[in-house]
Amino acid sequence: MSIEDNPTIFGMILRGEIPSDTVWEDEHCIAFRDINPAAPVHILIIPRKLIPTINDVSDDDKFLLGHMVTVARDIAAAENVGDDGYRLVFNCNRDGGQTVYHIHMHLIAGRGLSWPPG
Repeated sequence: MSIEDNPTIFGMILRGEIPSDTVWEDEHCIAFRDINPAAPVHILIIPRKLIPTINDVSDDDKFLLGHMVTVARDIAAAENVGDDGYRLVFNCNRDGGQTVYHIHMHLIAGRGLSWPPG
């Protein structure tokens, strides 16, 4: 399935049908502020390639996922939370808390984060 056929809200954002507060964009991914933030800094990093869940990641996606992590690092520095710390989260399927079936990484920061989450 291509981005043009992606029925998720992230597909609509990637196609420009829904506005987003974009903080990063390149040929591999886009990052934008979450509309329902769990912390002062809550940014979603999504690949342009549609991968429904982490279970659907293939060996060919290794570069893409690594790129998403380095993008998160750069965004954390730009948001001035890199030194204090941040959390990166992928949710997978219903029990993992996934609600949009297009993989996405949450960058959460700007306050102390407890463990375990949720």
